[in-house]
Amino acid sequence: MSAPTRRLAAAFSVALLVSAAAAYAAPAPPPRLVVLLVVDQMRGDFVERYGFQWSAGLRRLVDEGAWFREAAYPYAVTSTCVGHATISTGAFPASHGIVGNSWFDRAAGRSTSCTADPAVTTISYGAPVSGGHSPWRLLVPTLSDELRAQQGTPGRVATFSLKERTAIMMAGHRADAAVWFNATAGSFVTSSAYTTAPVSFVADALAKRPIAADHGKAWTRTLPEPSYLYSDDGLGEKPGSYWSARFPHELKGKSGAPDGQFYDAWAKSPYADEYLGYLAVSAIDALKLGQGTTTDFLGVSFSVLDSVGHQFGPTSHEAQDVLVRLDRTIGSLLAHLDRTVGAGRYVVALAGDHGASPIPEQAAALGLGGGRLDVTGLREAVAAALETAVGPGKYEVRFQGSEFIFEPRVRERMEHDRAAVEAVRAAVRAVPGVAAAYFVADLPAAAAAGDPVARALLAGNYPGRSGDLAVVPKPYWLFVTADGTPQPGSATSHGTPYRYDQRVPVILFGSGVKPGEYLSDATPADIAPTLARLCGVTLARRDGRVLAEALSVHEARAAAPRQR
Repeated sequence: MSAPTRRLAAAFSVALLVSAAAAYAAPAPPPRLVVLLVVDQMRGDFVERYGFQWSAGLRRLVDEGAWFREAAYPYAVTSTCVGHATISTGAFPASHGIVGNSWFDRAAGRSTSCTADPAVTTISYGAPVSGGHSPWRLLVPTLSDELRAQQGTPGRVATFSLKERTAIMMAGHRADAAVWFNATAGSFVTSSAYTTAPVSFVADALAKRPIAADHGKAWTRTLPEPSYLYSDDGLGEKPGSYWSARFPHELKGKSGAPDGQFYDAWAKSPYADEYLGYLAVSAIDALKLGQGTTTDFLGVSFSVLDSVGHQFGPTSHEAQDVLVRLDRTIGSLLAHLDRTVGAGRYVVALAGDHGASPIPEQAAALGLGGGRLDVTGLREAVAAALETAVGPGKYEVRFQGSEFIFEPRVRERMEHDRAAVEAVRAAVRAVPGVAAAYFVADLPAAAAAGDPVARALLAGNYPGRSGDLAVVPKPYWLFVTADGTPQPGSATSHGTPYRYDQRVPVILFGSGVKPGEYLSDATPADIAPTLARLCGVTLARRDGRVLAEALSVHEARAAAPRQR
């Protein structure tokens, strides 16, 4: 071999070594801070529909982040506590055990909320509050739990929300601060599951900016009225007794001073989401989040869109204005992170915990059908069917969420009497507004046969907590009580296997993330596995996947299997 040939071969060998080294280069350093932002009741199509109104934080996340445009929950129980548990653990309800905001506790013989815990107490930053809440019913560790457990020096964890179930499901079992609003307290509260006394920096932040200072303010449109789509005071809107269906909305107490009505109105206004942003900034500064040598965790669940959506609906000027103001709140938060933690040293994930149905009257007016499904009529139909199929007698018929819970003698009979099963199912399906009814025992076979609704119901089912008979309404139909009130809310709600409830935004931004728009299949359960991959920790159990296509080149190569 000639000298030139030897030199060429040597150069080629070096190039191959460099290429191989690059292919398996070590991942980038883990982010110093994980920021989880959840927007309660944010439908996936809000980004496309209302994004032109945004110019700050939401706009930055969409334009500079990895946006999964078709992300959706694969289960039917699309509610707040379930969504937050799914996002924080990377597991589905069938694994993490949170099957609703509440469910029937068969052992106790009564309904329980997803966070109610008789072994703990509420620690208030305002007036005393009874009861207690904790994550003890959550059966899978959260990402924040794993960050604390697997790093040499445990990272700091802080979460904020207007709801206990959202702050707790993000925080997991340990947190330096897990704080939520309570109207009875007229302030924020926490749980003895996390601390034995009020956390000093939270108390200081609340004292520096009293919520009562917002008394007398009015919520008005942020943008000129022509900038909003649709019309104000839409068909079927049902605001609370102290507000009309049109702007402006005043934040005033019934007594002329801060009272229960004021605090309730405040929590349904954008001022409450702005306050959560303020608390998040206070935590960053007080705990020096993202400024140490380990990965910290900050979670904020912005709750106002859910309250407003239930009352005014997803096309209302109010819902649009909540997002306009939230865009600015998130923009300020990101700017503060850039200054304190440093751009490229933190990662953000944003998601909705569920979507929402259009107001049924609006859907019907557009020719889509829609209505309100009477729960009382459902119960009566089932009771009558049981007397015929099972035998004369008085049967206790419970209905919670979208499921019937039968007493043990009825459940046992159903397991062995197919005719009784079909009789009850037929009675339910005959009620106006019902699309289908599934006995839980039949779900595995129906799912295996390719029924997509059965698969969604099965993914949200946890034995012992879920009901016995799931009722699926027709599209744009809502369950209502005898007085015509949806469960929960007033104008509209969520909790079905339809796309308007399942599809939500999933956006990643910052350290280790490759910006772009992605049409690949994704669910919010993919968020925790992806963040865990970036942080170098392992989740105890996951149903989601790593969104490798949205990771930067080093991370993507590390996540991909080696080619033989």
